[in-house]
Amino acid sequence: MLLDDTIKKIRPLDRSVETEAQQRLDSLTKPHGSLGKLEELARRIAVMQGKVPPRLGRKLLFVFAADHGITQEGVSAYPKEVTAQMTYNFLHGGAAINVLARHHGVDTQVVDVGVDHEFAAPGGPRNYKVRRGTANFAQGPAMTRAEALRSVELGVQLAAEETTGQNLFLLGAGDMGIGNTSSAAAILCALTGAAPADVVGRGTGIDDATLGRKIAAIEKGLELNRPDPNDPLDVLAKVGGLEIGAMTGVILAAAALNTPMVLDGFISGSAALLAQRFSPQVREILFASHRSAEKGHGLMLNELKLAPVLDLSMRLGEGTGACLLMGLIEAAVRIMAEMATFESAGVKEKIP
Repeated sequence: MLLDDTIKKIRPLDRSVETEAQQRLDSLTKPHGSLGKLEELARRIAVMQGKVPPRLGRKLLFVFAADHGITQEGVSAYPKEVTAQMTYNFLHGGAAINVLARHHGVDTQVVDVGVDHEFAAPGGPRNYKVRRGTANFAQGPAMTRAEALRSVELGVQLAAEETTGQNLFLLGAGDMGIGNTSSAAAILCALTGAAPADVVGRGTGIDDATLGRKIAAIEKGLELNRPDPNDPLDVLAKVGGLEIGAMTGVILAAAALNTPMVLDGFISGSAALLAQRFSPQVREILFASHRSAEKGHGLMLNELKLAPVLDLSMRLGEGTGACLLMGLIEAAVRIMAEMATFESAGVKEKIP
């Protein structure tokens, strides 16, 4: 299977250039470490590429869209039709992710992996629909194991196609799916044993009554389906989402190809948790863009052992946080590559 072959290709990073990267940063006309996390970002990119200074290139963000049957439980502030409506908005360039992507020079590809709507072609999203939305996981499994596998391998395939010979610098993935914070929270609970009441957040801004229904629906789904925490594909099939599966595949492909992968927030965090269960070494190529305002995201980041770069109280999704960090990573790499050294600028170094 494509999934198994991809996992087999994931290896620990070769860190042979890490010392050279640090020496380059320390030679630049600034006090050592004075650019803080920007220096860490540049050093990590250099290690992934095995090149000092790293090369720049294309920045790509997939936006995966899919519907969720759990919306039948009244867990969202918006009707499920908004998934398709917002997908059209992405295609027309009117969403927040479109604005940020234009600003930071990030290419976006909108991919339908499970929207309960048929888009007209041409002019629609890339059509890789696995099924028209998941089933209601409070009543049974969200999808079959075969469908879960198909969604993951779709993400692997798309990422591999865009990485091979494409001068890809950074890869990211965003999401659109009404109800998907319920699936992400259920995945978090299934993999960590956390109680839904401790990690379920307000998603699109739900009121207290809706929050209560959301917690109850996730509790019911976990009790009914009993996803196996030692089998990430089972967790995805029982309580996950099709866009979460595709994002998981993108992360695994990025790890297999040593391509820097920029996470967004709560939804992509759930995909990263699944990917980490498939292969613990994926975390070496992951960047946590921001700490989401969604309640359980802190636990996700702790489980991934990742520190977020930004904390802007964001909870939109779409890949907005990832897009912001892509701009910062590019700036960090440009600093390593373009800043003068003490020697080249004729500036005296720190007194011993």
